[in-house]
Amino acid sequence: MKALLKKVGIKPNNIDLYEQAMTHSSYGHENQTTDNERLEFLGDAVIEVLTSDYLFHNLNASEGQMTKMRAQAVCEEALVTYANHLNLSEYIKLGKGEVNKGANDAILADAFEALFGAIYADQGIEEARRVFNERIEPYLGLVFEIKDYKSLLQEYIQSGDKRNISYHIIHESGPSHAKEFHAVVKLDKEIILGTGIGKTKKEAEQNAAQDALGKGNYDLKTTD
Repeated sequence: MKALLKKVGIKPNNIDLYEQAMTHSSYGHENQTTDNERLEFLGDAVIEVLTSDYLFHNLNASEGQMTKMRAQAVCEEALVTYANHLNLSEYIKLGKGEVNKGANDAILADAFEALFGAIYADQGIEEARRVFNERIEPYLGLVFEIKDYKSLLQEYIQSGDKRNISYHIIHESGPSHAKEFHAVVKLDKEIILGTGIGKTKKEAEQNAAQDALGKGNYDLKTTD
């Protein structure tokens, strides 16, 4: 943990927060200790705020453009990019069942968000902004190239008639620390355009949107 904190330039007031941030639910369940899910919730909001602030002050872009860019900057693939540049997988504590498989993308993304939650809770927004500037901003150009399939599908649907699409989690499986989510994307809440499976709800929805775009053979002009 000291190596990670040194890497991001943090002198902790409460090192337990950072230990918690690197504790996956599988490890927490096995060892009866607090996992990183609450910090992940906080960190997700912190990263979104800092990304919004960066885009607002550095780009002369419309609300729609900034919304799309923010979605790209905070999607799972982007979070994994940031996490990998920190070698975050070396610091995550996993349960016995997960150790052999290693930290997957969902675990890495969640841990990165949890790390920002810990920084914010321990140091405040300005220190979180410093880490953002050092550990996220340099890679924004790269992650802006990531395809946000949900946004692409939305654009495709609305390029014609003004139709609505919605995402629904239809099934969950697996233990609490290793859930698998099944999602569908529907047109006008009636026509199933695509399906997707993921380790998180976001990933499942992205995969459903990608599936819909890949098919490309549905008739958007009818609701029969």
